[in-house]
Amino acid sequence: MIATPVTLDIKVKGTPRNDSVFAIRKPDLTGREPDYDEFDGTQELTYRHKRDYIRSATNVLRRAGLSMTQGYDCEIRGTIPMNAGTSSSSALTIAWASFLLATQEGDVSREPGDIAMFGYQAEVKEFEEPGGMMDHYSSAVGGLLYIDCQEPVTYTHLGAKLEGFVIGDTLVPKNTTGVLRESRAATSAGLATLRECINGFCLKSTPVQEACGFFSSMDKDVRRRIEANFVNRDLCQEARSMLSNGHLNPRRLGEMLYEHHVQLRDGIGVSHPKLDRLIDAAMDAGALGGKLNGSGCGGAMFAYAPGKQEEVAEAIERAGGRAYIVNLRGGVSARSDDVDLATEVAVQETADLN
Repeated sequence: MIATPVTLDIKVKGTPRNDSVFAIRKPDLTGREPDYDEFDGTQELTYRHKRDYIRSATNVLRRAGLSMTQGYDCEIRGTIPMNAGTSSSSALTIAWASFLLATQEGDVSREPGDIAMFGYQAEVKEFEEPGGMMDHYSSAVGGLLYIDCQEPVTYTHLGAKLEGFVIGDTLVPKNTTGVLRESRAATSAGLATLRECINGFCLKSTPVQEACGFFSSMDKDVRRRIEANFVNRDLCQEARSMLSNGHLNPRRLGEMLYEHHVQLRDGIGVSHPKLDRLIDAAMDAGALGGKLNGSGCGGAMFAYAPGKQEEVAEAIERAGGRAYIVNLRGGVSARSDDVDLATEVAVQETADLN
């Protein structure tokens, strides 16, 4: 997988209290969850709803060895579109985990890869939901990354300097977990068939020529997803090679992004008419390519439009979306202000290039 954080973010800022209580205001999250929470960090916390990520990250890190004895009055602000496939939940989880790691005592690793795993545990494992690790690694580590999410997880910084991205929010809410469950179930069925038929089968490395003879035995919906996964795998490796070797071909990168979208639309089946409309509008305005972002079926897309960002953003707005011109950035960061003892953590949205 190839991903990068961009210049939309979630920030946590806090000032110390005289107890172990965390009092948290979340004015930008109103409507998604309660905009205020208060709890004692030294206690095992109950969850008020299924995706109570601030509390789950607190539980995960306390179990890992953080003391949680220093309370804070906190404010969480953000510019990332919510429920739009732009990794807002992962950004929130990584931001809060990083804030706790920056402010609490304990023999717990602060390395970016370990922060990513804490976020993954808090968001996915704690609630037994489908989901991967890409967003957590992108948010915690930062930069343009190739991420191999098979255990043990590894990531590589890619050297290409990219610019010209425009995020387009369709303003259509999406059902991330439902979409992921359906897609994962169909893909798992197809992969199980291939493992039965091909000795040593591995989606990461088995040539498509070796697998395609078994596609006809699969259910139609399973087959199209499996075929799309092979195409997307090879596109990812081609993009990885290009972005690593210093010979960026913007036009070819745009073509690969759009071909990836075609596979997500027609093969995996996770696009939406408005996503397609925004991508078409962006490309008509000069974008070299574009694709849906995240799990799809609503949410956001992005366009790759170096030198044409303003025109593409205007086209996305005319087509009924909300546009954000963005740049690539590093991962989560923390700083302390000696004047008021405030600690601030910021983490950026993830753009899913593959």
